[in-house]
Amino acid sequence: MEMHSARQLQQLPFYAPQGEECRLFEQAHASRLPLLIKGPTGCGKTRLVEHMAARLGRPLITVSCHDDLSAADLVGRHLIQGGDTRWCDGPLTRAVRDGAICYLDEVVEARKDTTVVLHPLADDRRQLAIERTGELLQAAPGFMLVISYNPGYQNLLKGLKPSTRQRFVALGLDYPAPDIERAIVASESGCSAEVAAQLVRLAQALRRLTEQDLEETASTRLLVMAARLHVAGLALLPACRAAIVDALTDEADTGAALHEVLRAVIGDA
Repeated sequence: MEMHSARQLQQLPFYAPQGEECRLFEQAHASRLPLLIKGPTGCGKTRLVEHMAARLGRPLITVSCHDDLSAADLVGRHLIQGGDTRWCDGPLTRAVRDGAICYLDEVVEARKDTTVVLHPLADDRRQLAIERTGELLQAAPGFMLVISYNPGYQNLLKGLKPSTRQRFVALGLDYPAPDIERAIVASESGCSAEVAAQLVRLAQALRRLTEQDLEETASTRLLVMAARLHVAGLALLPACRAAIVDALTDEADTGAALHEVLRAVIGDA
């Protein structure tokens, strides 16, 4: 395992480990294994990948997946420039050629044809077939495929097939423990320890709500946003209202219930 000095670690994108996830990431990379990271929105999945790419000294190519993302978007396509047709690599192909880490965020949002492309890269072959050019690329040393998704947000129509899931080493993340989350909020925003503690207490209270019909709950990301608004000069109550509570719902009744929790935890701060 590569060792880093304290100064080197300070220069990396900030990430507060919750457990052994950094070591698991390193070992997966060293073993040429693809990695699946699953966890709720805003819990630190993307930051972990950014931190580890820098820590491993590998270039990082990130793709935010969406409903219209196809295999061609990942692999590449022919483009017409100046009357000539030329091939243009997609992000996945660039990562394979360059030995980069390719991170597909919320991979289940992409079209189903993308998994056909990923399978040969996610097993011992580590190959990418480009049908339109006839190339069969062998992944360069250092290449790693990382995908993520939010299990709590998926349904039967949007999930990973067992044939895909079982090609990956799986890493589950959740919202950090309170002491770690307080440290993250303070470090990422520059707020005081007292404010960070208040925000984490608010998040815990909101996450305990089960009777409200919320697709998502208060994430660490939202806490950081509220803290930054507060550090910029906004009072804590309206900062939390704008960055956390009003960001979670558009429903009037649900919003009123969340505002009650906000006032109970934050008061008139």
